[in-house]
Amino acid sequence: MDMEAVHPSAPSPLQFRDIPEAGIDRALSLAYLAFHESPEDEKRKHNHDLLLGCTRVGAYDGDELVGFLAAFPFTVSVPGGELPCPGITFVSVAPTHRRRGVLSGMIAELFAKAVAEASPIAALWASEDAIYGRFGFGVATHGNTVEIDSRRPLALRIAPDEGPLRLVDPSDVPDLLGPYYDRTRADRPGRIARTEAWWREEWMVTEDEEDDELSPPRIVTLTSPGSPGSPPAGIAGYAIYRTKTRDDAPGLVRLDDLEADTPAAAAALWRYLASIDLTGVVQAWGRPLDDPLLLFAADRDQVRVTGQFPGLWVRLIDVRAALTARSWAAPVDVVIDVRDDHLPANAGRHRLTASPDGCTYERTDRPADLTLDVRDLAAAYLGGTPTDALVRAGLAQEHTPGTTTALDAALRTARLPHTVDEF
Repeated sequence: MDMEAVHPSAPSPLQFRDIPEAGIDRALSLAYLAFHESPEDEKRKHNHDLLLGCTRVGAYDGDELVGFLAAFPFTVSVPGGELPCPGITFVSVAPTHRRRGVLSGMIAELFAKAVAEASPIAALWASEDAIYGRFGFGVATHGNTVEIDSRRPLALRIAPDEGPLRLVDPSDVPDLLGPYYDRTRADRPGRIARTEAWWREEWMVTEDEEDDELSPPRIVTLTSPGSPGSPPAGIAGYAIYRTKTRDDAPGLVRLDDLEADTPAAAAALWRYLASIDLTGVVQAWGRPLDDPLLLFAADRDQVRVTGQFPGLWVRLIDVRAALTARSWAAPVDVVIDVRDDHLPANAGRHRLTASPDGCTYERTDRPADLTLDVRDLAAAYLGGTPTDALVRAGLAQEHTPGTTTALDAALRTARLPHTVDEF
């Protein structure tokens, strides 16, 4: 969530400090004012409970709270591992304090906390793209919106897995799907570790926040068959979806999340979603750009990408720690000149020497092979944005031919980074 506010007032000194637990309701009132919301008691309690486990930064004009942001204590998958990653949300500024440095001060306070807590990266899900680039955040993941015309059987080029499908009670999801999600999360960079509370409060809520006509969440699992005479081997995939009847259009299946071990398992789940009675369209929000559905669908008039959007915005708080924490797909030895106006410790020329065996990143006086802003390095960090594309877009400067070719080969990941956990 994010919202800068609207009208300047006479300048006065601002202070930035933690918001105590007793101040959560006051902070929420400011957020609802900034977002023009009047949520019911149940939503207020939900937000209050979420904020109990968050870092909470306030901007104060005297005793008045005029700015607020929170950060979830997330852990995010990166190539070859995972890192602690504050997930910034509820960014709100009072309408009386626009252009007074409120947002800049709160971001600086959060960055200082991240440095002190040795969190090499931070992230957010921006609804106002223009705001956050200037603070060094770069778009690290993207999502597709996919629509399937399910008024006829889904045409596929591969045979779906014929393992049994089972509908699951939402109350069982954290225990049943949690271990499967944890096992598969490392397959893609950018995925957030889901706690039991996150499963229950974000994924399994009965009423959808944006459309109260949608059904409660439905969960279907595909079970992989074991060898003859043995019990099933376990979950091979799942889908979380909601449905809605519509008077003026075919019934809707809205897919929220789908994971599968194999293309055949994914095909089985897509076939299931497209064959639900009394529906005629499947809308899938936030699918990865390299979703295999787009290749194994036999008719691309039936399966269409209707939109693409930025997802996770990443900020490299400590560039050295972030780069040395991830894995590298190929050898590379380059000097990078990084610009960072907000965290000067990151700025300057550094020699990056990396390979599948490890990585070093040290200051150097050697001439730069590549110059770029920290936001663009963040966009490339998870493997989703080639540095060659940044050069071709005029956002980075390659001083030594071949630098981006080598760097992109080293940054490459088997799957594109992706997350569907909006926050």
